[in-house]
Amino acid sequence: MSPLLILAAFAAQPAEAAVTLPDQPALTEAVAARDAELFELLFLGCDPERMRTLLAPDLEFYHDRSGVMRGSDAFVAQYARSCAERRAPDAWRSRRELVRDSLHVDPVPGHGAIETGEHLFYERQGDGPERLAGRARFANLWVLGSDGQWRLSRVFSYAHGPAGEGEASH
Repeated sequence: MSPLLILAAFAAQPAEAAVTLPDQPALTEAVAARDAELFELLFLGCDPERMRTLLAPDLEFYHDRSGVMRGSDAFVAQYARSCAERRAPDAWRSRRELVRDSLHVDPVPGHGAIETGEHLFYERQGDGPERLAGRARFANLWVLGSDGQWRLSRVFSYAHGPAGEGEASH
Protein backbone atom coordinates (compact mmCIF):
# COMPACT_ATOMS: atom_id res chain seq x y z
CA MET A 1 0.00 0.00 0.00
CA SER A 2 1.36 3.43 -0.87
CA PRO A 3 2.23 5.89 1.91
CA LEU A 4 -0.50 8.27 0.72
CA LEU A 5 -3.14 5.53 0.94
CA ILE A 6 -1.97 4.64 4.44
CA LEU A 7 -2.24 8.29 5.50
CA ALA A 8 -5.67 8.60 3.88
CA ALA A 9 -6.88 5.45 5.65
CA PHE A 10 -5.57 6.73 8.99
CA ALA A 11 -7.23 10.11 8.47
CA ALA A 12 -10.55 8.42 7.65
CA GLN A 13 -10.67 6.56 10.98
CA PRO A 14 -13.33 7.94 13.35
CA ALA A 15 -11.94 9.75 16.36
CA GLU A 16 -12.64 8.18 19.76
CA ALA A 17 -14.85 10.44 21.85
CA ALA A 18 -14.20 13.34 19.50
CA VAL A 19 -14.47 16.79 21.02
CA THR A 20 -15.42 20.02 19.33
CA LEU A 21 -12.56 22.48 19.31
CA PRO A 22 -13.00 26.24 19.38
CA ASP A 23 -12.19 28.14 16.19
CA GLN A 24 -9.22 30.50 16.00
CA PRO A 25 -8.41 32.83 17.71
CA ALA A 26 -10.30 31.27 20.65
CA LEU A 27 -8.28 28.04 20.27
CA THR A 28 -4.98 29.89 20.66
CA GLU A 29 -6.35 31.90 23.58
CA ALA A 30 -7.55 28.75 25.39
CA VAL A 31 -4.27 26.90 24.94
CA ALA A 32 -2.19 29.97 25.83
CA ALA A 33 -4.21 30.42 29.03
CA ARG A 34 -3.70 26.78 30.04
CA ASP A 35 0.01 27.06 29.17
CA ALA A 36 0.33 30.14 31.41
CA GLU A 37 -1.52 28.35 34.24
CA LEU A 38 0.73 25.30 33.93
CA PHE A 39 4.01 27.18 33.95
CA GLU A 40 3.01 29.58 36.74
CA LEU A 41 2.15 26.57 38.89
CA LEU A 42 5.26 24.68 37.78
CA PHE A 43 7.77 27.40 38.60
CA LEU A 44 6.06 29.70 41.11
CA GLY A 45 3.43 27.58 42.83
CA CYS A 46 3.39 24.37 44.80
CA ASP A 47 0.19 22.37 44.50
CA PRO A 48 0.76 18.79 43.30
CA GLU A 49 -2.95 17.92 43.21
CA ARG A 50 -3.75 20.96 41.09
CA MET A 51 -0.79 20.10 38.85
CA ARG A 52 -2.29 16.65 38.31
CA THR A 53 -5.48 18.25 36.90
CA LEU A 54 -3.43 19.93 34.17
CA LEU A 55 -1.89 16.68 32.91
CA ALA A 56 -3.14 13.74 30.90
CA PRO A 57 -2.56 10.46 32.79
CA ASP A 58 -0.43 9.14 29.92
CA LEU A 59 1.80 12.24 29.80
CA GLU A 60 5.08 11.82 27.91
CA PHE A 61 7.80 14.44 28.38
CA TYR A 62 10.85 14.44 26.11
CA HIS A 63 13.68 16.78 27.08
CA ASP A 64 16.92 17.22 25.15
CA ARG A 65 18.95 17.42 28.37
CA SER A 66 17.23 15.29 30.98
CA GLY A 67 15.70 12.55 28.83
CA VAL A 68 12.23 11.03 28.95
CA MET A 69 9.60 10.98 31.67
CA ARG A 70 6.42 8.95 31.21
CA GLY A 71 3.20 9.25 33.17
CA SER A 72 1.62 12.06 35.11
CA ASP A 73 2.33 10.27 38.41
CA ALA A 74 6.09 10.45 37.78
CA PHE A 75 5.84 14.10 36.71
CA VAL A 76 3.78 15.10 39.77
CA ALA A 77 6.18 13.23 42.09
CA GLN A 78 9.16 15.11 40.61
CA TYR A 79 7.22 18.38 40.87
CA ALA A 80 6.46 17.71 44.55
CA ARG A 81 10.17 17.07 45.25
CA SER A 82 11.06 20.31 43.47
CA CYS A 83 8.48 22.19 45.56
CA ALA A 84 10.06 20.90 48.75
CA GLU A 85 13.58 21.84 47.58
CA ARG A 86 12.49 25.41 46.69
CA ARG A 87 11.46 26.05 50.30
CA ALA A 88 15.10 26.30 51.42
CA PRO A 89 16.11 29.97 51.91
CA ASP A 90 19.11 29.71 49.56
CA ALA A 91 17.46 27.43 46.96
CA TRP A 92 17.69 28.12 43.26
CA ARG A 93 14.39 29.30 41.84
CA SER A 94 13.42 29.50 38.19
CA ARG A 95 10.80 31.31 36.19
CA ARG A 96 9.64 30.66 32.63
CA GLU A 97 8.54 33.40 30.25
CA LEU A 98 6.87 32.64 26.94
CA VAL A 99 8.26 34.51 23.94
CA ARG A 100 4.76 35.69 23.04
CA ASP A 101 5.31 36.31 19.32
CA SER A 102 6.72 32.78 18.90
CA LEU A 103 3.50 31.08 20.07
CA HIS A 104 1.65 29.07 17.43
CA VAL A 105 -1.35 26.80 18.01
CA ASP A 106 -2.70 24.33 15.45
CA PRO A 107 -5.83 22.23 15.89
CA VAL A 108 -5.83 18.44 15.99
CA PRO A 109 -9.45 17.91 14.90
CA GLY A 110 -11.58 16.02 17.39
CA HIS A 111 -8.71 15.74 19.87
CA GLY A 112 -6.82 18.87 20.90
CA ALA A 113 -4.10 21.20 19.73
CA ILE A 114 -0.38 21.39 19.05
CA GLU A 115 1.30 24.38 20.67
CA THR A 116 4.79 25.43 19.56
CA GLY A 117 7.03 28.29 20.52
CA GLU A 118 10.03 29.47 22.46
CA HIS A 119 10.50 30.38 26.07
CA LEU A 120 13.05 32.10 28.25
CA PHE A 121 14.15 30.89 31.66
CA TYR A 122 15.23 33.11 34.53
CA GLU A 123 17.01 32.03 37.73
CA ARG A 124 17.83 33.45 41.11
CA GLN A 125 19.31 32.00 44.26
CA GLY A 126 17.33 32.69 47.40
CA ASP A 127 16.20 36.29 47.34
CA GLY A 128 19.08 37.30 45.06
CA PRO A 129 18.77 39.08 41.73
CA GLU A 130 17.11 37.30 38.83
CA ARG A 131 19.13 36.67 35.68
CA LEU A 132 18.26 35.38 32.24
CA ALA A 133 19.56 31.81 32.24
CA GLY A 134 18.51 30.30 28.92
CA ARG A 135 16.19 29.85 26.02
CA ALA A 136 14.52 26.78 24.53
CA ARG A 137 11.92 25.63 22.03
CA PHE A 138 8.91 23.49 22.78
CA ALA A 139 6.13 21.56 21.08
CA ASN A 140 3.22 20.49 23.28
CA LEU A 141 0.18 18.38 22.53
CA TRP A 142 -2.82 19.49 24.57
CA VAL A 143 -5.91 17.25 24.64
CA LEU A 144 -9.37 18.60 25.23
CA GLY A 145 -11.37 16.30 27.48
CA SER A 146 -15.08 15.69 27.27
CA ASP A 147 -15.23 17.74 30.50
CA GLY A 148 -13.98 20.80 28.58
CA GLN A 149 -10.57 20.81 30.30
CA TRP A 150 -7.29 21.04 28.41
CA ARG A 151 -4.62 18.62 29.62
CA LEU A 152 -0.98 18.41 28.62
CA SER A 153 -0.35 15.06 26.93
CA ARG A 154 2.97 15.22 25.06
CA VAL A 155 5.90 17.59 25.53
CA PHE A 156 8.99 18.07 23.39
CA SER A 157 11.39 20.50 25.06
CA TYR A 158 14.53 21.06 23.02
CA ALA A 159 17.22 23.42 21.74
CA HIS A 160 18.08 24.49 25.28
CA GLY A 161 20.92 26.94 25.40
CA PRO A 162 22.13 30.24 26.77
CA ALA A 163 20.30 33.40 25.85
CA GLY A 164 21.00 37.09 26.19
CA GLU A 165 18.36 39.79 26.27
CA GLY A 166 16.87 40.08 22.81
CA GLU A 167 18.99 37.23 21.48
CA ALA A 168 17.48 35.21 18.62
CA SER A 169 17.74 31.46 19.02
CA HIS A 170 17.80 30.05 15.49
